[in-house]
Amino acid sequence: MSSVEMSGTFALGDLRVRRLGFGAMHLSGPGVFGPPKDWAGALAVLREAVASGVNHIDTSDYYGPHVTNRLIHEALHPYPDDLVIVTKVGARRGKDGSVLPASAPHELLSAVHDNLRNLGVDVLDVVNLRNMFGVDERAAESIEAGLATLADLQHQGLIRHIGLSNVTPEQVAAGLRVCEIVCVQNKYNLIHREDDALVDDLARDRIAYVPFFPIDGGLRSRVPSTLAGVAQRLGTTPVQVALAWLLRRAPNLLLIPGTSSLMHLRENLAATTVRLSDEAFAMLNEGITPLRESGPWSAS
Repeated sequence: MSSVEMSGTFALGDLRVRRLGFGAMHLSGPGVFGPPKDWAGALAVLREAVASGVNHIDTSDYYGPHVTNRLIHEALHPYPDDLVIVTKVGARRGKDGSVLPASAPHELLSAVHDNLRNLGVDVLDVVNLRNMFGVDERAAESIEAGLATLADLQHQGLIRHIGLSNVTPEQVAAGLRVCEIVCVQNKYNLIHREDDALVDDLARDRIAYVPFFPIDGGLRSRVPSTLAGVAQRLGTTPVQVALAWLLRRAPNLLLIPGTSSLMHLRENLAATTVRLSDEAFAMLNEGITPLRESGPWSAS
């Protein structure tokens, strides 16, 4: 049994993936801009992830831009039959590395073809439309028009399934009126739990929820005492406990922790062997005060 198989599986439309996947964002350069300092090291991380049983990779052609998809192609093509690559459109990179909206129909069409070319595939497994307008009134129009464009490309056979990223529950509901949505990708982890109700609603409807930043940025350096205590009792690391909490939190959660480090990759994958008792799960729920933000918006 591979190191990630014990986490179980969940469906992305008619595709089934293991619940612990890999996020490719951190394989590009600083600020998700430019190439990595260690190209060979990035290739090694991708290859070990798949060799360890990961069959769900999250990417976007605006990471770099064009960097992570080219790494994925070089490291893994021809792809294993069960590998599902999920990409994201709706943004582009400025020359200074800024992340800018790119949700007009011609921009989405160009982004889809960039992903197809750089990944070396004829059909994209899943394409997430990223909301770049927060709760601004432009968001609803952008999401509805963007999904209509992606649905047309799906009808043409270029996209298999469609998802949403960085959206509110109301925007998810609006999106579902346009086309089938197989996944929602928002910021969610043990520290940031604004989407608790959305996670449960999507689980009821058998729609995957993919938390980006499943490991809060400060967990490796500023560990809450409750989390540290549970990890110590289990003889594991706080990061592994935080990932195990997500795996237990709801069956539709698909994790995509990203790293450019083989050591951290192995630590993340080992989270599937961590078993949280009812007591430990309750301690984490009650003993860590979630941070409250105005929305799920984040650079991803």
